[in-house]
Amino acid sequence: MYPEELLLGLVVDDIDRIVRIEHSDPHRVLGAHPARLRGREGLIVRAFHPDAVGAHLSVRGDTYPMDTTSAPGLFYLWLPGETFPFRHLISFSFKNGSTWECDTPYQFTPTLGDQDLHFVGEGKHYTLYERLGAHPMMRDGVQGTAFAVWAPNAKRVSVIGEFNNWDGRLFPMRNMGSSGIWELFIPNIGPGWLYKYEIKTASDDLRIKTDPYAFFMELRPGTAGRIWDIDGYVWGDEKWMQERSQRDLFSQPMSIYEVHLGSWLKIADEDYRWSTYREAAVALVEHVQQYGFTHVELMPIMEHPFDASWGYQVTGYFAPTSRFGTPDDFMYFVDYLHQHGIGVILDWVPAHFPRDDFSLRLFDGTALYEHADPRQGEHRDWGTLIFNYGRNEVRNFLVGNALYWLDKFHIDGLRVDAVASLLYLDYSREEGEWIPNRYGGNENLEAIEFIKEFNVMVYSKFPGCFTVAEESTAWTGVTTPTYLGGLGFGFKWDMGWMHDTLEYFSKDPVHRCFHHNDLTFSMMYAYSENFILPLSHDEVVYGKGSLLRKMPGDDWSKFANFRLLLGYMFTHPGKKLLIAGSELATWNEWNHESELERELLQYPVHRQSADYMKDLGRLYHEDGSLWCWDTRPEGFAWIDCNDNLNSVLSYLRRGPDGFLVCVLNFTPVVRHGYLVGVPEPGDYREVLNSDSEFYGGGNIGNGGAVSTVPGEHHGYPQHLSLVLPPLACLILRKT
Repeated sequence: MYPEELLLGLVVDDIDRIVRIEHSDPHRVLGAHPARLRGREGLIVRAFHPDAVGAHLSVRGDTYPMDTTSAPGLFYLWLPGETFPFRHLISFSFKNGSTWECDTPYQFTPTLGDQDLHFVGEGKHYTLYERLGAHPMMRDGVQGTAFAVWAPNAKRVSVIGEFNNWDGRLFPMRNMGSSGIWELFIPNIGPGWLYKYEIKTASDDLRIKTDPYAFFMELRPGTAGRIWDIDGYVWGDEKWMQERSQRDLFSQPMSIYEVHLGSWLKIADEDYRWSTYREAAVALVEHVQQYGFTHVELMPIMEHPFDASWGYQVTGYFAPTSRFGTPDDFMYFVDYLHQHGIGVILDWVPAHFPRDDFSLRLFDGTALYEHADPRQGEHRDWGTLIFNYGRNEVRNFLVGNALYWLDKFHIDGLRVDAVASLLYLDYSREEGEWIPNRYGGNENLEAIEFIKEFNVMVYSKFPGCFTVAEESTAWTGVTTPTYLGGLGFGFKWDMGWMHDTLEYFSKDPVHRCFHHNDLTFSMMYAYSENFILPLSHDEVVYGKGSLLRKMPGDDWSKFANFRLLLGYMFTHPGKKLLIAGSELATWNEWNHESELERELLQYPVHRQSADYMKDLGRLYHEDGSLWCWDTRPEGFAWIDCNDNLNSVLSYLRRGPDGFLVCVLNFTPVVRHGYLVGVPEPGDYREVLNSDSEFYGGGNIGNGGAVSTVPGEHHGYPQHLSLVLPPLACLILRKT
């Protein structure tokens, strides 16, 4: 039987659950509590350490021995006349003579309020990252770290780390009721400390889990979270942020440089280590500015354990990978690019997560973030799990995560990976391997609602930011606003354009006349969505070859075709995306273990290709005809799309200040006297000829300029008589 003093305000079961380390509210028992004993008011202080044989309480410089009980490791002290506030320390002693002084966490009020818990339950706490996770803060006048985690089916959750020898018996957390959130404030620990959660499941299994909201993690193969002050960085991009909020993205140039940071720059003098975020920022700005890129898109930089996943199997959704530095270092990266006029896009992966046991899988012993049924919860192709989008807290986790990167890291855009796998319940599944929706269809209704909510919140809370869908099907309304029934993305990758274009260019020119519609078909749907034209990493890995190697013919033909491909891309309606390395016309396909092949620039043919990309990028950036009306039909007009016998395309790109004439010859045949109708008479200057000797071409063209000739052609009252260079793109502007 326990003594009267110990049980003040408690029942025996409270003590028993503390000893078993299963109490859902250890604050109810441990720490200091007001009490009345034998007619006197005071405080009863209780402390617990399962291995301790003695304990002392220190308060205001005085130390008092605590009373032992029949419960091993449980101590108490009755202090008549004491009142709150009552800051105290506990010193535990052990059989081997050692001691441990503990600034007990069981003397602090909860770090989450009722309003927080209400919005969590509704799935509408869009800044939940400011409550869950590990937050250095001042609490009741004491500096420490507040921990909070969602684990509704756990019997017990404890904070473990370097500060308590990773012992889950020492710092069990307080359960906040029906919300399923557990919280604990631990004094005198802060940024830099490693931590995890130990979870006791309903079946009494112990699971060691990384914090889903960890803002920083240790370098792989370690998986612990690292406490970090996510609000400590001082930003310098005020001008960019102010201008961004006023931008009309659809009428602005957007040329995106896709980068995998781990393979873009390595430090040769230091055993080819990765560059840091800060080193990469300086080098990237210098590089992309030469080529006229407006944005850098990073393949996922959220923490991931396996380098070869390229970041697409995320285990730390709120943590920029520690491979390249701290969260502050990544903030510097974004800040530096912004200060030099470069936007930053992140690949974001809400479609699936890996099975690693330290992460989200069976987080509290149950299928918490994922579906329990493998017909709904597994991507067999990728060996990953699917989020349960029908659960409020899971949607809140994902939407809040997206907003977190825009908020705390000033990210400009999110490219959402694998959207098709989100939209369809039968994605990559055979009959019987999926469960129809409530109407019997294959649409994932819950995921669709999540996507809409995500887009609505991004555009409402962060004006000037944008979202991009990597979506490969014919789903309609991907970039239609949600209030008009669409998914609400800002842009969609035109995967069909990428496939058809590369398929066409891979063919020997003698056969291209039979596949002319591969190039023209894209204009049949060009204004059905707001498109980005991607030539991305997906097409230059796993034996597919680099863009240059995809081109047919001898080396000269390959480089000419490659320049023509880029000319076609940059004159076609839609924003642009190019995988890093393509600007150098690399022979090797992309490899995450290598780095950008800068040494190619010592060879004239690669240097000339790079010069072409620079001039093409400069022209794109400077001439609004190539982007101002990208999403409006008046921005493009065919001159002739039917000359399949010669494999020639001619068209106009228009803007509010003029137009460009684009003529592309997809064969190695030089065509003299080729007639192209134009809308206005006068002199037309060649502003770009991909066959120029400066780019490694044969220097065939029109002497830099040509004048119109009266005579109707292509529906215009005048025309140009051109020399079309082989495998080349001509761009002309009326002077």
